[in-house]
Amino acid sequence: MEILINGKYVTKEETMDVINPYDNSVVDSISIADKNDVLDAVEAANNAKSKINEFSSRKVSNLLYDAYDDLKAEKDKIAKIITQETGKPISGSNFEMDRSVETLKFAAEEAKRIYGETVPLDAGLGGKGFYGFTRKIPLGVVAAITPFNYPVNLAIHKVAPAIAAKNTVILKPSREAPLSGLMLADIIARHFPDGVINTITGLGEEIGDALVSNDDVDKVSFTGSVPTGLSIANSSGMKKLTLELGGNDPVIVLDDADIDKAVRGVVNGAYLFSGQVCMGVKRVIVDKHVIGEFTDKLVAETQKLKVGDPMDKDTDIGPLINNTAVKMVEESVNNAVENGAEIVCGGKIKDNFYWPTVLSNVNPEMDLVKNEIFGPIAPIIEADGVDEAISIANDTRYGLQAGVFTENIHSALKCTEEIEAGSVFVNKQSTFRTDNMPFGGFKYSGTGKEGVKYAVEEMCKTKLIGLNLR
Repeated sequence: MEILINGKYVTKEETMDVINPYDNSVVDSISIADKNDVLDAVEAANNAKSKINEFSSRKVSNLLYDAYDDLKAEKDKIAKIITQETGKPISGSNFEMDRSVETLKFAAEEAKRIYGETVPLDAGLGGKGFYGFTRKIPLGVVAAITPFNYPVNLAIHKVAPAIAAKNTVILKPSREAPLSGLMLADIIARHFPDGVINTITGLGEEIGDALVSNDDVDKVSFTGSVPTGLSIANSSGMKKLTLELGGNDPVIVLDDADIDKAVRGVVNGAYLFSGQVCMGVKRVIVDKHVIGEFTDKLVAETQKLKVGDPMDKDTDIGPLINNTAVKMVEESVNNAVENGAEIVCGGKIKDNFYWPTVLSNVNPEMDLVKNEIFGPIAPIIEADGVDEAISIANDTRYGLQAGVFTENIHSALKCTEEIEAGSVFVNKQSTFRTDNMPFGGFKYSGTGKEGVKYAVEEMCKTKLIGLNLR
């Protein structure tokens, strides 16, 4: 697929294959852009700012609704591409597209709800007779950099709010799974002036650095790894940043929990997209009084999962994104076993598949639970009561989301108050997300919020207008 700059598709001599992780077949190829392409994309986006700023909020909203109609009509086709380029089971890809369609609709609605406020300037010394109000105005050019795991939904969470706020956009999708994001950009580009949305693909170390350090880019919205996020923060200068980084999300199961409900939550959260989810359940902290029952039931449910062809609608677990990812998971599990953990079920490896795995006898100091693991692993950690469970949950440099299972309202509220995470859910796993909620973590999980309303706010700057009426 070609890159899109200023409304024109640009063919590059140098290309890169996109590989299906299920069978290692070539899905398609993408252009490898260079620094000159980045400069062209930034110039196009800057020139298009005046075009979209001439539009009324109503017109922007209507155009986003038109794009929503097109995305809805093409969602099944794009879902198949998601599965081919990521290995995500088709049921998950269909759900991602349903969410993406809804997210675009949220953005179309939000384009008409960007409000300022009145400011009582006469409350301050010297302010008598002044009338003040604020306006939310576009930042300008937004660089949107997205990962492989949700290639459409995470792109639309950046692109759609940016355009709703009358910014222009340069989308750089992951080189592992760029195709569906490029298809999304194509749909949006049909409805807006040339240059409002542009795309570049290729090697992040070259074009990514050139993009985030460019002085004519006003904001960077990035989802990906902590090291890359820190690098962006160091090289972006005074740009506004939204960084959605890693997670080491805990689920706590207390002694009064509905065990069956907790098991379902952990199965859904730990194995979703083979564990390649930043808000996936990475640590399962279980009260010692119920750890035996919980483990037995978790193993039973884990063994029911179907591993296989992601295009099969009945498949639960597909491959990891590539063999490098498999080896990283294997190394983490082996290290845990060497230090006393036990593989209760799973641990099987074939090609790019890693079977869903339950680990017991895990202690909080193991690398497996100290660092984010991107694989279908459920490490069970024993806790003695709610206080120790919370302490273990907070013993991480991350703070994205968390879940707690309990039937005690006092324990539930204690956990929501004391767990250091951007979202805490009671009787739900950490993977829960609706696309209108504020999403973003604490500590090394990043800065800024997504969720359409909140992302729109992040895509604006506030201007105060003061009138001297004396």
